[in-house]
Amino acid sequence: MASGTSFLAPRDLSGISIPDMLRSEGTSFSFEFFPPKNDESEQVLWEAIRHLEKKRPSFVSVTYGAGGSTRDRTVRVTRRIAEETTLLPMAHLTCVASSRAELRSVVGAYADAGIRNVMVLRGDPAGGLGSPWVAHPEGLDHADQLVSLVRALGGFTVGVAAFPDKHPESASLEQDADVLVAKQRAGADFAVTQMVFDVDNYLRLRDMVAARGGTLPIIPGLMPITSAKQITRMAELSGAALPVAVTSRLEAVGDDADAVREVGVEIATEHASRLMAEGAPGLHFYTMNRSTATLEVFANLGH
Repeated sequence: MASGTSFLAPRDLSGISIPDMLRSEGTSFSFEFFPPKNDESEQVLWEAIRHLEKKRPSFVSVTYGAGGSTRDRTVRVTRRIAEETTLLPMAHLTCVASSRAELRSVVGAYADAGIRNVMVLRGDPAGGLGSPWVAHPEGLDHADQLVSLVRALGGFTVGVAAFPDKHPESASLEQDADVLVAKQRAGADFAVTQMVFDVDNYLRLRDMVAARGGTLPIIPGLMPITSAKQITRMAELSGAALPVAVTSRLEAVGDDADAVREVGVEIATEHASRLMAEGAPGLHFYTMNRSTATLEVFANLGH
């Protein structure tokens, strides 16, 4: 699969909407990849895609890099998935370092590839997490503005981000719920959360959005922790410290790398099982371009 050739026959997925899929499938299962930085990492990516494709996920997505640095690779990889595999790709689009004209051009490239499901995000600051957000002088400031831009181009289903542990720049979880409802009013069809390490936080955000009249499906994101060094990084990405219920179990096995990985898969499996029992519309797995841990969670869930 390093060449991008699929072991399964490609199919026309251009007319499939992720919200329609959520309504018809029960619990959806989806995977997220990031664009490769070089030929070696692209080989790893396509090997992961090959293994995960066999599970027939509902959809897959390819992210932008930090600060929008890998936009061209994101478009290229997403297009290859659409053209050379059986998978339904969801494209990513951020406001970072892009004018309105550039954003329309990227959306046009997705449309040319038959891609109609787009994940719309403001994106992290170009200087990285913790840096101040500065919009492009001819660009956009907030995700709801980008939602409106994409919807105005017609024919697209739009997903947005949700933050069960509170967005790093938000004053409160209540504000996050208000923002998510505003994204829906701008035209968002569904949401995918940052990595969930506390199921109660996901449920709290879901209920707060519903109480405000929000009806869009909110898909929780999951990632099995497979190494100790991931713990700090995951906290940085989520904008919140990991809960003690997670860190204490990982710390209990110390420096035993195999045991850390085993516990990480166990925790992800437990969270996935509870989320399904609580009626989550789907599970979105952050794969880090590798398939093994995600496939283990799948097997634990009976898939």
